[in-house]
Amino acid sequence: MSEEQRAANEEHGSRENERRDAPGDLLAAFRRAVGGVLDGLPSELRDVVATASRRLAGDYEEDEWGRDPEFERALEPLFDFLYERWWRVEAVAVERLPATGPVLLVANHAGFLPWDALMIKTAVRREHPQPRELRFLELDWVFDTPWLSAVVRKLGGVAATPYNALTLLERGEAVIAFPEGARAAQRRFGQRYRIQRFGRGGVVEIALRTGATLLPVAVVGSEEAHPRLADLPWLGRLLGLPTLPVTPTFPLLGPLGLVPLPARWRIEFCEPLELSRRGPEAADDRAYVFEVSERLRDTLQQRVYANLVARGPAFL
Repeated sequence: MSEEQRAANEEHGSRENERRDAPGDLLAAFRRAVGGVLDGLPSELRDVVATASRRLAGDYEEDEWGRDPEFERALEPLFDFLYERWWRVEAVAVERLPATGPVLLVANHAGFLPWDALMIKTAVRREHPQPRELRFLELDWVFDTPWLSAVVRKLGGVAATPYNALTLLERGEAVIAFPEGARAAQRRFGQRYRIQRFGRGGVVEIALRTGATLLPVAVVGSEEAHPRLADLPWLGRLLGLPTLPVTPTFPLLGPLGLVPLPARWRIEFCEPLELSRRGPEAADDRAYVFEVSERLRDTLQQRVYANLVARGPAFL
């Protein structure tokens, strides 16, 4: 990566990190977004969402990317409910995540909401012998949607730029990346769990430069939670989204159709990928980066298929 590219990435990352919304606007937008769904939730979950919406208008501390630990803790009962009772997540080999040092967790992605990232974070919090904080990278459009941007930032989401990924890993943090990008979010149900190519190998290059452990994470269940049958791009644009997916329940059931289906999930933390080379020289070798990227993708694809078999039927 040239100095000019790094400077451009740093400038872009800095602009992304400066984006914020006024608390009053956030509160109103958040209440509008969840208002139609609240009545269908159990009382304890309504309390969690109500508390979270009030927090958006109050005083709080956040880091330079907007993460708000108190907001995260307020939503933990909701994520625990989804993890344990709604999706019945089975996490495999969580202990493979190193307890310290830079780690780049590379996972398959589904849907336009970051449920997979949040369930990976919940698995680590609940089941790792030495839990650690995870950040996750999200596409630009997420941060162009006011209400979604605020919530994602507070939960540890960061704009998916090389500058942000490099900065976090150089600080020794653990970061979740979804290198399929927007193509995964737009995947139809008929092509579920078919992992797309990883672009130009950016995640591998970043891992090589920072010395981060490359840890594949296979996620099964997210594709059935929001089965994507078609798209309504014109309606999505009206809501500030790149598109709006059509699922078996949305828009047929209105706001309640946004509630994800109770598919069973299985998340495997795979063996870290072995690398024969590291450092800037390895990162600048495009043939080596491509080779590692393809090996990473193949490993993830194989483990996704294996976990589909191990999970069995999605809704039993």
